[in-house]
Amino acid sequence: MSKDRKARAVTVAVLTGALALVLAQRNGWRLADWKPSGIAAAPKSAPTPQDAIYAMLDAARAGDVQVYLAAYAGPMEVSLKQSLAETGAEGFARYLKESNAAIKGIAITEPQPLTDREVKVRVEYVYQDRNEAQFMYLEKGPSGWKIARVDGTERVKTLVPYGTPVQ
Repeated sequence: MSKDRKARAVTVAVLTGALALVLAQRNGWRLADWKPSGIAAAPKSAPTPQDAIYAMLDAARAGDVQVYLAAYAGPMEVSLKQSLAETGAEGFARYLKESNAAIKGIAITEPQPLTDREVKVRVEYVYQDRNEAQFMYLEKGPSGWKIARVDGTERVKTLVPYGTPVQ
């Protein structure tokens, strides 16, 4: 095949492809809608206990009272709803925002199974001047993982405080 014939063949192929794309768009086809039949979408993984903790922390930071309360179950949920009734929605939202404003970072360990429905997770909160850790116990129910109870916080000794300049 000569050089001219190769160039014509490539030009015809490119123009044919462009024409096909224009016709496909005019008929309402979109490339994003097309999926090869042999490739299945990746299955969505089930929410983890860590996801429940992060959702609770995000809701607290945003002052989203309903999402925050939805992260809890059992006596903790009852206690938090009582606090909400006493302080009101605005006061409770303000408390959530203020109590989480000083947190610079979070470290969550892998869940330790206690039973087939309950896990224990260590959560470490990083502040400017200190770190604090606590254990959260989560239960899996029909609506996913919920925080059932929380141990008190303990101060964690930090060798280098958060934000210390590197020397």
